[in-house]
Amino acid sequence: MSYFSDIYQGIKSLLTGMSITGKYFLNFRKGSITQQYPENRETLKMFERFRGEVIMPHDENNEHRCTGCQACEIACPNGTIEIIWDRQLDEETGKKKKMIDKHIYHLGMCTMCGLCIEACPTDAIKWGQNFENSVYDRKYLDRVLNKPGSKLMKGVEDKE
Repeated sequence: MSYFSDIYQGIKSLLTGMSITGKYFLNFRKGSITQQYPENRETLKMFERFRGEVIMPHDENNEHRCTGCQACEIACPNGTIEIIWDRQLDEETGKKKKMIDKHIYHLGMCTMCGLCIEACPTDAIKWGQNFENSVYDRKYLDRVLNKPGSKLMKGVEDKE
């Protein structure tokens, strides 16, 4: 008896799925669900919570908030972030201060977990909206987040 009830349940499940698909097929002009990606590239807006890639915002004076504390590098579970820094002489105080040379982000290794962004005490890195990251060679997935000639914003202090 279970054989025939299994066949009945299978046919019922099939018809339920086909009826839902048929409703969408007949009413496709009212509100399309699928977006035509390459054609709508200019109008496409990703969701605010989308995790595309890690970016380091700079202001109009080419200043960033990264102090080089390496909290993001330590928090990353697989070594996606690499900070190269050096102690340099600060013109204002005359003391040696930690300054970053390169803030390297290896997108090919990133699992998009967000631990680096949560660990950053100065909110220097954020999630970007870029999702077009397909390349033929992995070396193009390595990004230097700090722009050339950029420096630390005034008022942002290292919490060492």
